[in-house]
Formats: sequence, structure tokens, C-alpha cells
Amino acid sequence: MSKIGVGVMGRVRTTVLAGAAALALAGTLPGAASAAAAPPQPAPAYRGAEGAERIRGGPVSADAPLVAAGRAYADTIGPGERFYRLNLDDASSVYFSAVLQPPRGAEVGYSDGLEVEIMTKEGERCPNNPGRAGFGYDPVPLGAVAVRRLEEDAACQGAGVYFAKVTRTAAKDSDQSAWPVELLLQREPGLASGNAPAIAPGVWPSASPTLPGSEPVARPGGTGFNDARALGSGVWRDDLRPGQTRFYRVPLDWGQQLGLSAELADARMTKSYGSAPGGLTVALYSPYRGQIEDKAVAYGGKQAGVTLPKTAPVAYENRFSDTGQVRGVRLAGWYYIAVTLGAKVAEFTEDASPVPLTLRMAVTGGPARAPAYGESLSAAGFGVGADDRAAARDGLTAPEAAEAAGGRSVMRVVAGAGFGAGTVLLLVLGGWFLLGRRGPGEQGPRRA
Repeated sequence: MSKIGVGVMGRVRTTVLAGAAALALAGTLPGAASAAAAPPQPAPAYRGAEGAERIRGGPVSADAPLVAAGRAYADTIGPGERFYRLNLDDASSVYFSAVLQPPRGAEVGYSDGLEVEIMTKEGERCPNNPGRAGFGYDPVPLGAVAVRRLEEDAACQGAGVYFAKVTRTAAKDSDQSAWPVELLLQREPGLASGNAPAIAPGVWPSASPTLPGSEPVARPGGTGFNDARALGSGVWRDDLRPGQTRFYRVPLDWGQQLGLSAELADARMTKSYGSAPGGLTVALYSPYRGQIEDKAVAYGGKQAGVTLPKTAPVAYENRFSDTGQVRGVRLAGWYYIAVTLGAKVAEFTEDASPVPLTLRMAVTGGPARAPAYGESLSAAGFGVGADDRAAARDGLTAPEAAEAAGGRSVMRVVAGAGFGAGTVLLLVLGGWFLLGRRGPGEQGPRRA
């Protein structure tokens, strides 16, 4: 081989190897320099949905802005009403939720709360409305939902324009300032057969669940629905400070049930005696952010706990039940748990010492056969898939799960690119080998 040929081949080899290394480095370490330079940011009181669109609800329906299904919106609301416009089809049930986010320390009363309803453009309230949620002792994130349910011979079944009305109530001595509110319209496709079961299930007896007693595993909760920590069956450990609410999520498939308890350990006391009515509150929410169950007990710095009744098995026909706790478990998907430590606990405990929290969870039954939907249920944000089960196993928030899924995609690209680069390199090396086997007299055909 001539010196020129060796030089060219050397440059080709160097370029291929350098390119492959750069590709692998870029694929495995995306944004490493910028991530290292970015300072840590303090966690917000409530983490809103990524990419939520800023919107301003109208004081009357004529000024109502359009809210589309599948995307989150952010608004603010003071005591009073806000209207939003919905364009609904005639082939799906819809859920319009509002999550009110009061600032920490805001003054609230038992008459304060949130109401959400869906109505026709003629002003008729749709069946199964309104959805309501109220405060206890503390200003916690509060979710309420309105429903347009598909069923035969009922109002609000046609396609067209509807309105959602969000009402915030507040007593005169309560905080009157405007608070952030997160809005989400979710669409549940109709069943393929068109013959949806319309008979309510039998009465489900509420009972205390059998819960695990294994060693607890640390799982810090999130600030709200968007960054709730994924959990499954097991015993989980966290810490709570007075006035703080932590959110967790658990995937429940068709036919599955959830058993849940929350326990507070002894706190470091600054007084010999203290008591906070409603010092520990546990609330369970549906995949469409409707409250299913909530329970509160007093906490005085000594061991205390709350156990929720075992849920009914997740089933489509639960939506026709007369019992709210059964009606709420109508869909497979992520169910949310909010645990609050009352702000009054700060009056008799040390500020620097959070109170240990233990969650015991048992997911039992199923998964049963899913109803035959006409469209993908997962595309609407419901259902339980392999990624959801993996997130619960690994204890991931939704942003972390999305990042992990993106990382897996990048690795697949890198692996494919690496395979392609390796193939090119092998072809080049093969060319070198063949050229090396040919002597000076073999550089071309001999002439007679």
C-alpha cells in the first residue's frame, strides 16, 4: 500500500472512531454541562402541569375561553364564579377538574371550598353535577370535578357547546385574594359495542384492609397531582412538617382494590401537651381528580393513624352506583393520595424536626378484563400499562418517569447508531485487510 493510501486510511479510521465516540458521548450524556452548572431550585408549594396554558375564565358565559381536552390550563380565581367553554362530542364521557391552590398560611373556614359543574348552553345543569370539595382546618390543595357521563335517555348527551362553571366560596373572615387554579378536561372514549352496562354493582361492604408489616422504604411525596410519587404494595416512609401536604399515586387496574393506612410517629415536643384537631388528614382521589374518600383524626404529638376502607374493585359499572366511594373507582389508572399534617401541630412541636410518616398499602385482585373501548384508553390518560407498573416499582414521579422513558429512547438510538458505526468500522477494517493482502504487483490487472 502506498504512503498516500495509508495516510487516507489512517484519516478515515481516526474520523470514524472519533465520530463514534462523540456520538456515544453525546447520546449518553445529554446536557451534562448545563445540568452541572444549573443550581438546585427550591420545590414549589404546588408544582403545576408542565406546559400549562395561561387562561382567564370569563365572569359570564359569553366571555368564556375555550378549554380543549387533554391539556392543562392555569388561571386564578377569587371568591366568585368563572366560566369556560367546552366543545364536546356525543361519543365520550368527560371530566372537567379544578385544583385550587391556596398559599400556605391562608385563612380558610369550613364553609369555604370549591364547586365545579358542566351545563348546556341553555343553562341546564348536566346530571351528576356539581362536584364539590371543602376545606377542613388547613389551606390544602383542593380538587373538585364535574362530569358529563354517557348514558341513554339522559340530558347533555349531544355534541356541541357546553360551559363549565367554577365557583370558589369564602367566608368574610377568610382570605379573599385570588388563588391559582389548575384546570383539566379529560375525555373517556365510549365503549365499542355501544351497549355499556347501565346497572349499578351490588353493595360493596366497606371493611378494614389487611396491610403489610414489612420494613419501610423511603419515598418522598410530591406537591400535587403532577409530581405525586408512585407507590405500590408495601410500606413507605416519608416526613411531614406542619401545614404540609404530600401527594402519592398508585396504579389500579380493572378489578383491583386499594387498602391504605397512614401513621404519624411521636414528634419532638416543645410543650408537655398539645392537640391539633384534624392534625392528620388522608384523602383519596380518582384518576380524574375527584375526591373518593377522606378521613381526619386529631394529633397531639403521639402515635396516631388513619385507615381508609378498602376500595371497591375498579369496574366500569361503578359509575352507576349511588355511593360516592364506589362511583369514584370507575376507571383504571392512577389514583392519588394526599396526606396533610395540620399547621396547628407547629404550636407544640420543634420546627427543625419533621414528623415521621408511614404509609402502608396493599393492591389486591385483578387485573380483570378491560371493557371494550372504541378508542385507546391510555391515549386519554387513563388505564394501566407496563410503564405505569414500572414507575410504581421504581417510585417515580410523572416527570421522572417521562425522563426515564426518554432516556430509554435515547439509549435505543445510541445503540442503533453504535451498531451502524460499528458496521462502517468493520467494513473499513475489512478493506484495510484486503488491501494489505495484495502485494505491489497486485494493485491492478497485469497487461500482456
